[in-house]
Amino acid sequence: MKQKILSVLLSAVVVAAMLAGCTSKTEKAATEPASESSETTEEAAAESGEVSETTESGDGTLTVWAWDKSFNIYAMEEAEKIYQKEHPDFSLNIVEVSWDDMQTTLGTILSSGDYSQLPDILLMQDFAFRKYASTYTDFFTDLTDSGIAFDEFAEGKLGMSMVDGKNYGVPFDNGAEVAVYRTDILEQAGYTIDDLTDIDWDRFIEIGKDVLDKTGYSLVSSQAGSSDIIMQMLQSAGGSIWNGDGTPGYVENETLKKCMEVYKELFDTGVMETGNNWDEYIATFTSGKTAGVINGCWILASIESAEEQSGLWAVTNMPSLPGVEGATNYSNQGGSSWGITTNCSDVELAEDFFASTFAGSVELYDTILPGAGALATWIPAADSDVYSEPQEFYGGEAVFELITDFASKVPEFDMGVYYTEANTALATAVTNVCAGGDIDSELQTAEDTVNFDMGN
Repeated sequence: MKQKILSVLLSAVVVAAMLAGCTSKTEKAATEPASESSETTEEAAAESGEVSETTESGDGTLTVWAWDKSFNIYAMEEAEKIYQKEHPDFSLNIVEVSWDDMQTTLGTILSSGDYSQLPDILLMQDFAFRKYASTYTDFFTDLTDSGIAFDEFAEGKLGMSMVDGKNYGVPFDNGAEVAVYRTDILEQAGYTIDDLTDIDWDRFIEIGKDVLDKTGYSLVSSQAGSSDIIMQMLQSAGGSIWNGDGTPGYVENETLKKCMEVYKELFDTGVMETGNNWDEYIATFTSGKTAGVINGCWILASIESAEEQSGLWAVTNMPSLPGVEGATNYSNQGGSSWGITTNCSDVELAEDFFASTFAGSVELYDTILPGAGALATWIPAADSDVYSEPQEFYGGEAVFELITDFASKVPEFDMGVYYTEANTALATAVTNVCAGGDIDSELQTAEDTVNFDMGN
């Protein structure tokens, strides 16, 4: 009980800290500054009397909320550098906020109706963007007539941040699924990357058991209490969690049931390692508990954080779902878009920043592609020679060109407006199944839960 109370108190402190961090556009987060060029301490601001006003030329400071230092924040820092070439007085105050903490904070702010605590810019997961923009119609700035060339983004990606034909987000990263393995560990067990290419999950588990027996390494990992890998399997097989009328479709969904069965076998056999939170999940494959990871291609940035492992990794496609007609080895996980809030201190500046960087700079994507594995959804960036360059970290393979090919083969997947609720209910079902629960019963409970959440 004491631990639960402490957890609640700590959560409250985190939320309060983030809210306080947005009261001044020049105030930095309590964490390590994400960008030296935008570093301004609270004490310095107080001594100088500086406030977050833009200059007459339109340059100024914009506050950004984002997560993942190796990927999203890194990309924003590089965009800041590029924009500063023509706007030397421009700076970003980048506040690192985890996705989960952001949901808690946004819930507090948006339900209160007082948007003054919102940052100028924030990153939003694609699966949640439309729901936020639809539910809180005065949350995001309408960017349709901003001058940003939206027709230069991939159509499928663009739709994630559109409501009623209007653009509310600037598309960012590609989330094409990759399976990435330690070739040195595979070699110890007598396998190569070719043995894990174009296979199904039955063969994957067979190889995984052998690798575990011979090396002690699990072949893949996941975050405990998450249903992400289930959704990835489902999409790869062309499945859905929704019926044609938009109601949840968990019950008698044979494709979804097959995904649950595969996950349970991965868990029971030890072929899959689990981490209790995101940091532990990352550590499973960067510190040597697993020989591989299967996730959106943005995971490459985390893999590459283990610099001493350069040359020991190889990229291929994910396993397909056995026994399902039309199942593929391709899926998509995650991806996000940038939104400008209606609390933005200088909307025109923010729009010009995006038009000049994420929606206008090949140089930016040439930098963040090899630097973080951030594949563009901005079409002109794909013509860059960087995409075909061999990557030493992955044994000289031109992995970005490979992933671009993967992205073109991903089956369509309807996330639905209530994706968050659907995903949460499925995560509970997965957890219960791994603890011994019956799959059919858990899927029924999940469907009932989502129906309740939707008011059905």
